[in-house]
Amino acid sequence: MSLSNPSQVLLRNSELLTSATPLLINLPEDGFIDELITLNESAKVSCYNTNFIDHQALTHKHGSRIHNNFTCVYESELQHDLVIIAFPKSKAELNFTLAMIAPFLTAETKILIVGEKKGGIQSTPKLTANFLEHCQKVDSARHCFLFAGLMNENKRSVPFKLESWYKHYAITVDGIELAIASLPGVFSQEKLDSGTALLLSNLPKELAGKILDFGCGAGVISCFIAKKYSNVELSLLDVSALALASAEKTLALNNINATVFPSNSLSEVTNTYQHIVSNPPFHQGVNTNYQATETFLSGIHKNLKKKGSITIVANSFLRYQPIMEQYIGCTSVITKAQGFTIYHASKR
Repeated sequence: MSLSNPSQVLLRNSELLTSATPLLINLPEDGFIDELITLNESAKVSCYNTNFIDHQALTHKHGSRIHNNFTCVYESELQHDLVIIAFPKSKAELNFTLAMIAPFLTAETKILIVGEKKGGIQSTPKLTANFLEHCQKVDSARHCFLFAGLMNENKRSVPFKLESWYKHYAITVDGIELAIASLPGVFSQEKLDSGTALLLSNLPKELAGKILDFGCGAGVISCFIAKKYSNVELSLLDVSALALASAEKTLALNNINATVFPSNSLSEVTNTYQHIVSNPPFHQGVNTNYQATETFLSGIHKNLKKKGSITIVANSFLRYQPIMEQYIGCTSVITKAQGFTIYHASKR
């Protein structure tokens, strides 16, 4: 794999990469780690990724050569002298990340933040004003910016409390009340999105048995199903560690038991289900990406029981109906509203 533009910008500034205990946050596996190890042959490299796909790729490539973390909260016995952060899609996630790693830094720890201009990285000094000192741009190339700073001394002494980062809100749909908790970076963090609301109001009249919530986010869909239908066994999956933690919190708030697990599309799905429900993602990073959902729709028939079915909501401009017809079975449009379409397919 060729080096991404952000990685190339980092390597342009190799004098900043000298380190004994570097921590790389949400960087993809593109060859950068190999270059970093070449620069620091005896370094103890740690990686923290909230994306399960990146975590798997790093584990497959580097194995025990690096310390690899996929969790909602970073933990380590090391004090890091260098931190490199990929600027997140959700700006709110940046300060969440800084607060989380602060206890593992020293006064001299270099913090580098890199990302593409179109992702909004220009706002880094303003966004991080409460956490970073001397935050300044050190390079601009390949449509990317690189910022460097030091952690505020007062922040390094503050223990990280995950609970304080949840956004809480209540929703009522079709008379069913739910309490929702969501961490920064999780889809629809502060309110119910229109697509999910439309989906919840157009679910099948009857649902029973094993149900899979694909791309569960904060767990809204599963909690609604658990409250509306009496005989269901729920499983929730997502690619994001922050989404999975949010879903677990939301389930607990609503006194609902379910299985929650990470997966790269269907990579970790081994069971079969009577029904699958989803508001599938179609964005990855700052670029529109449909492949994950198309892979899901073309492969999910293997995980549907006989006479099983699937209901999804999607932006109306996305042409998912032909894919569902081809790989699953007869597909109908349940409703269209507010730019969204509800599709329902029964296994052929």
